[in-house]
Amino acid sequence: MIDFKDVQAAAARIKGAVLRSPFLYADGISRLTGAEVYIKYDHLQATGAFKERGAANRIALLTPDERARGVVAMSAGNHAQAVARHAQLAGIAATIVMPKHTPSTKVTRTESWGAKVVLHGETLAEAAAEARRLEKEEGLFFIHPYDDPAVMAGQGTMALEMFEDVPDLDALIVATGGGGLISGSAIVARAMRPECKVYGAEVENYSAFAQALAGEEISVGGPTIAEGIAVRDIGQNPLAVLKALNIPVLVVSEHAVESAISVLVESAKQVAEGAGAAGLAALLSFPELFKGKKIGISICGANIDLRILSNTLMRNLLRDGRLLRVVLEMPDRPGMLAEVATRIGKLGGNILEVAHHRLFSSPSVQDAQLEVMIEARDAAHGAAIEASLAEVFVLRRI
Repeated sequence: MIDFKDVQAAAARIKGAVLRSPFLYADGISRLTGAEVYIKYDHLQATGAFKERGAANRIALLTPDERARGVVAMSAGNHAQAVARHAQLAGIAATIVMPKHTPSTKVTRTESWGAKVVLHGETLAEAAAEARRLEKEEGLFFIHPYDDPAVMAGQGTMALEMFEDVPDLDALIVATGGGGLISGSAIVARAMRPECKVYGAEVENYSAFAQALAGEEISVGGPTIAEGIAVRDIGQNPLAVLKALNIPVLVVSEHAVESAISVLVESAKQVAEGAGAAGLAALLSFPELFKGKKIGISICGANIDLRILSNTLMRNLLRDGRLLRVVLEMPDRPGMLAEVATRIGKLGGNILEVAHHRLFSSPSVQDAQLEVMIEARDAAHGAAIEASLAEVFVLRRI
């Protein structure tokens, strides 16, 4: 198990190579959650994620022979970019193995740091097996994304900075994939503020740590917006730390992560990837644990595909009732479209899309169907618009 001195040494070692990111009070999110929330903006690192900390520390500790051989890593994206960047800065050749369906933005950014990218396997576990094969066949030095004491110590420097800036935190909520960040953070918290409670945050399809800590057989899989923490083979070194320090892990839904991404955009004016928003998702999902307390969370990654970000924001507008999609059954006669537009306009709604169907969708040749997408201020405003339309037309939400 690493100790606090290892994290302090890592902080000195990577100083200047990694950004000391801001840790600031988040007024909008504090008012939303009833807690005093501080956000660590670690997505401002050059590669858009905290992973630079562990990669920089691990690469700084390589021997001359290991540097000459070159390095290999497996990653869903952020560790890949971190290793690629710091290998390039050190003049070391890097090969990165990524799952086939890694978001394209992470692949292209990894390549932009000069690394050779190999797309292999459907999961991180399959990518890891290929990286291990390359390690043996080509003599490369394998840099694990989380199950490495030097990486764990490097990741822990984020929490070190948080406590230096705000020493009296009551709780930390840490996104939890393979365990490097939360294990390093837990060690720092225990040393700098023992009364501070540390929580992990996992998504429900990949709750491997929660299962392991409960003594259950690990069973994970399926789609997730938080692919950066979609880990099956969790780190055994991090697991030992969490067990020793009795660190609980909170499990959140996909919808909670999507909501957290939207909240960060609207309330903090920041973009986060799914994994980067997992800490906030836990805060939003378990408010009773944190209300009235001083909470530290981080945006630990912002490498989200723009299409996924756009779809996520739109899905949340629909869930929040700020976007309405309705089908109206109406008589097929002049003036009906005007009636619809008038009722929506009088209440301050904004029509975004209209599709008018006569030939095949309506139950009668005398009727027509109108599909309308409407922008509303909030759910109550949307309900008022629907009620007005329902006074005249048969209405169905879609």
